[in-house]
Amino acid sequence: MEYRNIALSRRSFGKAGLALASVAAIPRMAVAAAVPATVQPLASSRVIRPELLRSALASLQRHGSQIPHHDRIAIADFAQPSSRPRFFLVDMANGMATTLLVAHGSGSDPAHTGFLQRFSNAEGSNASSEGAFLASDYYIGKHGKSQRLIGLDPTNSNALSRALVVHAAWYANADMLRTHGQLGRSQGCFAVGESDLKQVFARLGQGRMIYSAKV
Repeated sequence: MEYRNIALSRRSFGKAGLALASVAAIPRMAVAAAVPATVQPLASSRVIRPELLRSALASLQRHGSQIPHHDRIAIADFAQPSSRPRFFLVDMANGMATTLLVAHGSGSDPAHTGFLQRFSNAEGSNASSEGAFLASDYYIGKHGKSQRLIGLDPTNSNALSRALVVHAAWYANADMLRTHGQLGRSQGCFAVGESDLKQVFARLGQGRMIYSAKV
């Protein structure tokens, strides 16, 4: 799946302005013009919802001292179904967001509806967790190269012990939408398409925030 670059809308940008202004040491986001991009089959392009962006920026401010790099962040919009590109890689300098598909945990969607029904921080829940994560070190595991995540909130404090990570998976590939209309489910990890992982690691890197929510 190729990436689609989209500018944060003026409406989103305006409603998030107060939060942005209060985040010290974070460059002010510019409203950039839309960039032409290739639309993927069955994937909808959309800007980040204002309330979600505002919540993510407030979290970045709250955990700022624990997050070494503030130039880019990732936001998972779990109010959206898995059939939509709901994982946003945001460049804080120019206000551009890059979107891609991401799977949620099976414990968050037991009936496999394609929608996240609930979050959990419990061991063995196989559910996605809500809150801010610090993208940590890389390792090679059963899914190949993966990235450990450290939960920064009470709602995801068990992320490291639960082995919630960023990894690639076949069930998060775009062709799942053509055959099943939705992605498969992880065990709570942020699972992205196999062709997307290298780009995610390059853009997110270590020491940056991933924010997961359904607001």
